[in-house]
Amino acid sequence: PGLPPGRRRDGRCGGTGGGGVGWGLHVSARPSPPSFWKHLPAVLAAGVCSVLGPAPQTRGREPAGARRVTRLLSDARFVLAVGSAVFDAMFNGGMATTSTEIELPDVEPAAFLALLKCCSAALSQACREARSCPGSQAGGGRSRWSRLRRSGLHCVLSPGFLPPGACPVGLGRPRGCSVWAPWPPRDLNSMAARRQARLFDEPQLASLCLENIDKNTADAITAEGFTDIDLDTLVAVLERDTLGIREVRLFSAVVRWSEAECQRQQLPVTPENKRKVLGKALALIRFPLMTIEEFAAGPAQSGILVDREVVSLFLHFTVNPKPRVDFIDRPRCCLRGKECSINRFQQVESRWGYSGTSDRIRFSVNKRIFVVGFGLYGSIHGPTDYQVNIQIIHTDSNTVLGQNDTGFSCDGSASTFRVMFKEPVEVLPNVNYTACATLKGPDSHYGTKGLRKVTHESPTTGAKTCFTFCYAAGNNNGTSVEDGQIPEVIFYT
Repeated sequence: PGLPPGRRRDGRCGGTGGGGVGWGLHVSARPSPPSFWKHLPAVLAAGVCSVLGPAPQTRGREPAGARRVTRLLSDARFVLAVGSAVFDAMFNGGMATTSTEIELPDVEPAAFLALLKCCSAALSQACREARSCPGSQAGGGRSRWSRLRRSGLHCVLSPGFLPPGACPVGLGRPRGCSVWAPWPPRDLNSMAARRQARLFDEPQLASLCLENIDKNTADAITAEGFTDIDLDTLVAVLERDTLGIREVRLFSAVVRWSEAECQRQQLPVTPENKRKVLGKALALIRFPLMTIEEFAAGPAQSGILVDREVVSLFLHFTVNPKPRVDFIDRPRCCLRGKECSINRFQQVESRWGYSGTSDRIRFSVNKRIFVVGFGLYGSIHGPTDYQVNIQIIHTDSNTVLGQNDTGFSCDGSASTFRVMFKEPVEVLPNVNYTACATLKGPDSHYGTKGLRKVTHESPTTGAKTCFTFCYAAGNNNGTSVEDGQIPEVIFYT
C-alpha cells in the first residue's frame, strides 16, 4: 500500500515476465502525495538515464538491431509510464498487458530512441528544478521546448510519428506530438509525416506537411527517402496546384519512385510495369506545361506513355488550335491563396477584327502580385477556336517577362475565356507593364466604357489591389483604355 500502481518495493516496473529493470532504488512505503509524479527525486532521474546505456551483445543469428529494439522497449517501461498517462495505463492500469514484449508498429526505432532521450533529459532537469523550487511548474514551457527541439524530437515527426496521447506530459502541449511543432517538418520529413498524419487522422499536420512541400518541392522530391512514400501520398502531392518546381523535374522524380515501387512489388523494372505501379498518379503529371524540348528529351522517350499519348502531346505543342489531351494543362502557379480577377470594361459590343497586330494595354498595380493569365473575348459567330500568343512586357526595358503560345475555344457568347501563362509572372508595385495578346481567328466581341482605375477587394481580408490602365503607344490593334481586347487580368496576391 502506498506504492504507485504497478511498482514493486525493489524499484522494478510492474507486469509479469521480468519485463522491468532493477534500479537499485527503495521507494518509501508511506502514502505518496498527489504530486508524486511532479516531484521525482533526482536519483530516480539518474536511474532513468541508465536505460539508454549500451545494449548487451547479441547472440546467435538474431540481427543486432532486433535485440537492441526488444531490450529498449522492455527496459523503457518505467520511463514511459512516468512520462505519459497513456503508457502508464498500458503498463500498470487495470487492463495492463501481461506480455513481456509490447510491439509499437507505427514507430521506428531511431525515432523512438530519440523520444526516450527527450523523456530522460527533460525528466532529469525537471527533477532538479522541482527539488530547488518545490510546488512550481519546473522549467517552463519555453525552456522545455528548447531542450526538446535540441534533442531531436523533430525526428519523431517524420518516419517515427507518434500517435496523439502517446507523448510525455510536461514537454509541450498536451494534445500530442503532432501539435508541438510550431514549424513544419522539412523535405522528406514532410512526405513521411503526411502519410502518418493521414493514418492517425491528423488533418492539421497533413495540411502543414503539404504546405511545406509546396515551399520546398525541389528538396522534397530529391531527398533519398522520397521513393519510400506510398502511392496515396504521391497522388496527394501531384494533385497540388502550388508545387514550386518545373514539371519535367517532377516527372523525373516520379520515374524514380516507380522504379523503387517495382522493386518493392518484385516486378521487373520495365516501362510497362512503371506505368502499372503509377496507376492514377500518371494522369496527374502535367505534360502540357513542359516545353517541347523537355518533353521530347524525357517523357517521350521514357516508354511510360503509350504512342497515342505521345502523338497527341506533340500535336498539342506544335499545332493550333491545340487538340485536347488527357493530361491537365492548368499551371502549377506556386502560389497559395485564392485566385482573383478584375474586368476593366463595363459593357460588351460586337465585331473586333484581327490582322496579325497585337492588342496591347499598359497597366500598373499598387502592390506585388503574380499574374497567371488573361481573360479574352471570343467569336461573335458561334463556337470557334482561336490561336493566341499572350505576353507581359516590362514597359521601360521592353523585356518579355512571360509569354505563352496557346489557343482557346469559345462558345459564341459575350463571356471572357481564360488564357493562362505556363508560370506566374511577378508584377511589382508602381512599375509599368504592357499586357499583349495576338489573336488569330474571326471577329470577336470587345469591351467598351473602360475604366482607368479598377480596384479588387479581398472578401476575406479586405485588402485592396488597385490597377491603373494607360494607353499603349504604337501598334495596338485599336485597344485602348476605353475599348478593345484584354478585358480581364487573372492574378494572385
